[in-house]
Amino acid sequence: MSVQTKICGLSTPRTLDAAIAGGASHVGFVFYPSSPRNVTFERVAELAASVPAHVKRVGVFVDPCNLLVEQAVAAGHLDVLQLHNTTPARAAAIATKGLEIWGVVAVRTRADLDQARRWRDVAARILYDAKTPENTLPGGMGLRFDWTLLEGFSHDMPWALSGGLDVENVAESVRVTGAPLVDISSGVESAPGVKDMDKIAAFLKATSNL
Repeated sequence: MSVQTKICGLSTPRTLDAAIAGGASHVGFVFYPSSPRNVTFERVAELAASVPAHVKRVGVFVDPCNLLVEQAVAAGHLDVLQLHNTTPARAAAIATKGLEIWGVVAVRTRADLDQARRWRDVAARILYDAKTPENTLPGGMGLRFDWTLLEGFSHDMPWALSGGLDVENVAESVRVTGAPLVDISSGVESAPGVKDMDKIAAFLKATSNL
């Protein structure tokens, strides 16, 4: 199978170039002030200008207001809105014509997976991520959930896997879940919010062989 890869939380030209050179299908920019990966509109405009057409630009948001989405889309020429802690109804209200919506489903138990069905009429893709403790960031913390929960699960729509992935376990994650797209952030960092070019290259090399 051919596995697509999203490198998320990019904030510098060099690490963005590493993601593109390594074959990432998607690059993610975080618009959430509490995150160490948050980017300004000025910075994302600079970064987005060097993303080739075949690579999708993903804006990552946490229950955003309309103005934030509008400004981020304009600055980053976004192709996808990835929405954490956002209800499907709210996502439908902020959906921008021509952009994909990715609904994030936080997973700890098998019952959590059923939340994906609420997104059928709104999202183009579901992103399964590890559920984080209360009062912490909703993603990018290096936490993973039990991948065997996805074994035999009937997916109603395209989906992706995130949470605690790294170069050592990505092959296992795909083997267990059959994920068509994997999403990594902290697993290619040397410190929170500091992407490592060598780790990006190694991860993309690993996924290119899956």
